[in-house]
Amino acid sequence: MTRLLHAFALAALILLAVLSFDARLAVVRADDKADCTKGSGDFQLRGCSRIIKSGRLYGKPSSRKKLTVTYYARGIAYSKKGQYDSSGRLYGKTIRKENLAVDYYARGIAYSKKGQFDRAIADYDKAIKLNPKFGNAYYNRGFAYRKKGQFDRAIADYDKAISLNPKYVPAYINRAITYRMKGQFDRAIADYDKAIKLNPKYANAYYNRGNVYDGKGQYDRAIADYDKAISLSPKHVPAYINRGNIYKNKSDYDRAIADYDEAIKINPKEDVAYYNRGTAYEKKGQFDRAIADYDKAIKMNPNKASRYNSRAWAYFRWGKAAKGLPDAEKALRLGPESYAAWDTLGSIHEAIGDKTKAIDAYRKANSLDPKHEMSRENLKRLGVTP
Repeated sequence: MTRLLHAFALAALILLAVLSFDARLAVVRADDKADCTKGSGDFQLRGCSRIIKSGRLYGKPSSRKKLTVTYYARGIAYSKKGQYDSSGRLYGKTIRKENLAVDYYARGIAYSKKGQFDRAIADYDKAIKLNPKFGNAYYNRGFAYRKKGQFDRAIADYDKAISLNPKYVPAYINRAITYRMKGQFDRAIADYDKAIKLNPKYANAYYNRGNVYDGKGQYDRAIADYDKAISLSPKHVPAYINRGNIYKNKSDYDRAIADYDEAIKINPKEDVAYYNRGTAYEKKGQFDRAIADYDKAIKMNPNKASRYNSRAWAYFRWGKAAKGLPDAEKALRLGPESYAAWDTLGSIHEAIGDKTKAIDAYRKANSLDPKHEMSRENLKRLGVTP
């Protein structure tokens, strides 16, 4: 009898251990599902991958449809990490399994992120065919068309997205951007007005409307919108830079420099802020500071001809023309059709006493832009007919 009791006890312990293991396994499976569907980063990837590898959820074989959702979720995780090739392949798997509109849509986004806009559009077409009321698909197809320069098609898609959801703020924003690119500034402003009415705290709507006002020459309105964008998003670097540009154009160089300073403080790798601050320092006659900023901008982005030309011109104005000659030549290697660079080269050659090369450079500048008076005046000063 004692042996029998011991046997029952042992069996009970074994059963308890098995149940405990199954319970722990079920928790792990639950965690996997939570990570896959609600997690982020590597947690999401690992959770989805474990489900796909095992083919099971909560200790039971998973249905085909649930595994399809898992592939889709893992594709999203790869997209968030910028691994668009991996995400595109996974969306392809879900498409082969279920042929869902959302999978074509998601793969279209992956193609778009890679700059493969024709492939993206083809997938958005399929998504829309499967679900003609898929507003996000119209919106993203519109984005792809805009990137291809097909503005009317883009606007038509944004129109459709808005008709399906009249409160779709990003569609108003992107339609406005497209109108601006077409030079239809008033229509762009009307769309930004609508976006701001729907979401008064959307900093980018004010920022983009400010850009349109800037393009129309309504600088005070542009500044007011940049002010609002910055108040809503104090680290909005482009708003600081663009407001600084307007201050610089208004000859308010100190305020411009203050805005560029703030942009650099927020993002020390923002090469445009260094370059623009350099131009403001140059306008103030602080050539050493201007050149230091040009140095930084060139180091960050060494393939822009205008930056070498600006540094060359700063050396020329500082009375150190010979130091600017290599920069002028570099600017022309990068941009051989630049009127400004040829004019700078002519000024430098003239300053260092090489009249023949100066005349050649001025003539080239004049041929590139016959309406520009500077090169014509330079040639006349040297006794040469333009």
